[in-house]
Amino acid sequence: MEQIRAAYLVKQGKASEAFQIKDTDKPILNEREVGIRVEAFGLNYADVMARNGLYRESPPLPCVLGYEVVGKIENIGAEMDQNLIGKRVVAFTRFGGYANYAVTADFGFTEVGDMKAGAALSIATQYVTAYYMAEEAIRLFKGDRVLVHAGAGGVGTALIQLCKRKGCEVFATAGSTEKLEYMREQGADHVINYREEDYEDKIKSILGKERLDVTFNPIAGTTFKKDFRLIGSAGRVLLFGGSERSGKNWGIFSTLNFVRKMGIIIPITTMMRSKAIIGVNMLKIGDNKPMILKRCMQNVAELIRTGELKPHVGGEYKVDQLGAAHDFLESRKSIGKVVVKW
Repeated sequence: MEQIRAAYLVKQGKASEAFQIKDTDKPILNEREVGIRVEAFGLNYADVMARNGLYRESPPLPCVLGYEVVGKIENIGAEMDQNLIGKRVVAFTRFGGYANYAVTADFGFTEVGDMKAGAALSIATQYVTAYYMAEEAIRLFKGDRVLVHAGAGGVGTALIQLCKRKGCEVFATAGSTEKLEYMREQGADHVINYREEDYEDKIKSILGKERLDVTFNPIAGTTFKKDFRLIGSAGRVLLFGGSERSGKNWGIFSTLNFVRKMGIIIPITTMMRSKAIIGVNMLKIGDNKPMILKRCMQNVAELIRTGELKPHVGGEYKVDQLGAAHDFLESRKSIGKVVVKW
């Protein structure tokens, strides 16, 4: 059987010790799949969580992580269009992306032509996540006051651009002066260094008696209560991650403490206050509503082609530098998309 190369997660913990590149059998396609010769893949914070044993969706070790690849279609299943062979695409992978050959379903890719690899890789997980939240899960209107946590990251960058496209007033948080300036360049109206001041106090001082309409929160933990207090009537908190849990080394005790910090919401409270909490897990959407992914991918790719959205690549690494790429993403120093090339 033909062999391919893949970067396996072989142990949890330190990025420098976690991965091993080795040969493995080339996957066999079913009727509605395509095989892609991969030129590069992207990193996402869920990869860091999986490496640290904190992502419940990840497969058992040893495994190949990765949610997105860019490359040319090399093989197709029996029910796929022959004209797809040779097309350059960006694709979702339900894991398996850290390889030089990857497989995706008929709904999991879109053509990108000669788009740069980093911009193309921004589409699949980060821009599609942002687009789904800002365009499909809710509806934004001109003048809405919106908070974007981690605004210098890949999803944060996309959210700022999408919200400004709708005419929203954007508040954005980050942890360094460099990132604050970057968020201003993306269009954020108010930038807050969460390491130097409490973002809740800062936003209240700006809004006075007013409240936020939407918060986009990939952190959870202590930030959830703050966000829930910051939104007013008709306000919405969108939760799409739990990065506050990352880096804590007390196992189940850290997890329980993380949950405790979020508090308990009684459903009747959301009705009485007319506030909404929306959870977003794009893996579940891919599993159960795959055409949503397809639609979002196509729309985002077109907005990037026309220049309405502009992804930023914050780091490019070779595959033998995968551990360093993970460390960079986990350090929270990265801005935009982190890319790994074969």
